[in-house]
Amino acid sequence: MENIKEILTKYKNIALVGASKDLKKTSTIVMKYLQKYGFKVFPVNPFIKGEKILGEKVFASISEIDSPVEIIDVFRPSNEVIEIAKEAVKIKAKVLWLQLDIKNEEAKKIVEANNILYIENKCTKIEFEKYFD
Repeated sequence: MENIKEILTKYKNIALVGASKDLKKTSTIVMKYLQKYGFKVFPVNPFIKGEKILGEKVFASISEIDSPVEIIDVFRPSNEVIEIAKEAVKIKAKVLWLQLDIKNEEAKKIVEANNILYIENKCTKIEFEKYFD
């Protein structure tokens, strides 16, 4: 199992599921932070597909992203994570990362059975700050 520091060093392309145009929302704050540190962030939100968040085009789903995605960073309720886990398998993501207070055992089983790393209940920004900021 790779540790979080290794993951955040090795993987730089992130699909941020549950992105928001509201600059005060946690997902947007985290996206801006990750961009500042060199991550390529692809916002995912079907309700604002085609619009832009922090200069990046918004995608309706993970599978629409036309670049390799290594980390799927999830800002959605736990009960939505199973479908996201299936998308992670479909696009051959390396990591399914669930933000604070998000957990799903079934999603964990799905991704781990496909050699995808699973992280739950952790914030990418907070974890990055621990090691690099």
